[in-house]
Amino acid sequence: MSEYRLIEEYRRQLGRYTLEQLRQVPEAGVWSLGQMYDHLIAVAHEYLDHVEACSAAEAQQPLGKTTAGEEAFRTGGFPPVKIPLPDSMNRADNPDSIASLDERLRQVISRMRELEGRALGANIHGKVEHGGFGWLNAQEWHALIGMHFRHHLRQKLELEERLGLQ
Repeated sequence: MSEYRLIEEYRRQLGRYTLEQLRQVPEAGVWSLGQMYDHLIAVAHEYLDHVEACSAAEAQQPLGKTTAGEEAFRTGGFPPVKIPLPDSMNRADNPDSIASLDERLRQVISRMRELEGRALGANIHGKVEHGGFGWLNAQEWHALIGMHFRHHLRQKLELEERLGLQ
């Protein structure tokens, strides 16, 4: 499934939930569905910022991916494990409305489409460092968005089960 279709599916799935379900925190230390959506959207925009930075980079970065990065791009996805985030990155907001989440997902898709051509045409040596995957170019940052959304499908299913939606 293309990353665009995947994000559209996340949008479609919003119709299954009430705002209360989206905001329900199942237990301490576990995000609500709405917080997970917020995280996905925020990270997608962060990755798109990196697409822009790589596209504009004049310096050539000779360093490449870490072993984890090589594996992620070889397999087309993040490892199938929960990845702990540092406290500074482990913040996500509950949504004010379902409509706002839907609009924010639409903005992600629009921005991805807008930057896709730039990513494809960017110098592959213009890179920005990812904390776990090493130095990635514009095309890789763009691809990482879909990989990140796919990575959270398991978490989404677990949260839906807790809500009795499965």
